[in-house]
Amino acid sequence: MSLNDLWPELKPVLLGVWIAYLLVLAGWIVLQKREPIATLSWLLSLALLPVLGLVIYHFFGPQRIKRQSLRRSRARRGIEEALPPRALPGDDCATVARLAQASTGFAASTATRVDLLVGGKATYAALLEAIAAATHHLHVEYYIFEPDRTGTLVRDALVTKARAGVRVRLLLDAMGSGRLSRRFLAPLVDAGVEIAWFHPMRVRWLWRPRLNLRNHRKLLVVDGCLAFTGGINITDDENEGLNPDAFHDIHLRLEGEVVRWLQVAFLEDWHYATKVALRDQNLWPDLPKGEIHAQVLPAGPDTPWEAIHRVQVEAIHQANRRVWLVTPYFVPGEAARMALASAALRGLEVRVIVPARSDSRIVSAAARSYYDDLLAAGVKIHEYGPRMLHSKALLVDDETCLVGSANFDHRSFRLNFELSLLVNDAVLGAALEAEMLDDLSHSREVKIDRPKPAFPQRLGEACARLLSPIL
Repeated sequence: MSLNDLWPELKPVLLGVWIAYLLVLAGWIVLQKREPIATLSWLLSLALLPVLGLVIYHFFGPQRIKRQSLRRSRARRGIEEALPPRALPGDDCATVARLAQASTGFAASTATRVDLLVGGKATYAALLEAIAAATHHLHVEYYIFEPDRTGTLVRDALVTKARAGVRVRLLLDAMGSGRLSRRFLAPLVDAGVEIAWFHPMRVRWLWRPRLNLRNHRKLLVVDGCLAFTGGINITDDENEGLNPDAFHDIHLRLEGEVVRWLQVAFLEDWHYATKVALRDQNLWPDLPKGEIHAQVLPAGPDTPWEAIHRVQVEAIHQANRRVWLVTPYFVPGEAARMALASAALRGLEVRVIVPARSDSRIVSAAARSYYDDLLAAGVKIHEYGPRMLHSKALLVDDETCLVGSANFDHRSFRLNFELSLLVNDAVLGAALEAEMLDDLSHSREVKIDRPKPAFPQRLGEACARLLSPIL
């Protein structure tokens, strides 16, 4: 009997299976209570691609990780007394700071010193100097750690300190740092460095995959009193001293009470990756209270609050004079687009600096699909030209600064584990302004009356926009 003969009998069976598949899938997706448009998009995609669509959704669809409150309590147990009091600053940043504390659980704090480091060359020099001066411990957490010249320099510096008796803990993202071989890591292991991997591939995770949820944070804590964080990974691709085409990026060097909260961020991530709670009181040296208001903003898919996203949107709403944003990946959600457009319509100076040539053509196409509406509202958009722009910062008025690992896109806001700093300081604001002005001098402004792109380009941008929730 041929397939044609069986088809009349198979047709109602297959239709029934397909309907049952849609009903089960619809219940699964709808109960996640995502945005209606995202939910409908996934349902339509899965209906048209019954098998392939299900696989894509399973591995790359929207997910949340529920880190049990027990894990957080264990990570913080025994260190609460070492933390500074939960007091909010009494200045114009208080509203944003209060939102940041409520959405992260990390209190507003202070710093005695905050330095803006521009470029990989300056950042790696400062990192290596700080590592060389360590006497008790080094806590290192990176998304990308490459086995190249820059990676080897940092690795060897860590090996030297470990052999000298400094406790070194290294937490790496399993995907971003996946090129590290056992041979490259062997000197670290031999020296006694503790190495942990964030979301390594596990067979048991095939049922609840975490491939799409990465630790995008960059953090170094030295002896509990000095810390570095920002957007720069450990790679030649971000070291203009070795590579003239290196990504252009920025980083922060911090001293003061705020380092305690960066230490907490590392310890919670370490505990999540290793299930080991570190309670050594030597991790908490006495730190002086500073005059600079600084607040650590951890965010990730383990919380529904999208803390960095909320804080950025609120800071834009609180702006009185200007909003300057620099980001390598610009795929804003509705709230962020509304905030930027509203600020421009209120008469504020709103500038967005993005790369002219990104390392992701899809992201660049999606970003350009948002230009027209923002330009019509009065937002000025600039495309940075010389190299790939990788800086991630927001400057509001003269003092409110957000610098960190988070891009201005859905992936950073909802999927990745990110870490940013909210700093209210005129000195850092002036340094960030000078850096952004330099970026603007190497950028081309996108005009609202520019020639209309060809139809294939406009179609590509519109299609890329449909992928915004997962970019």
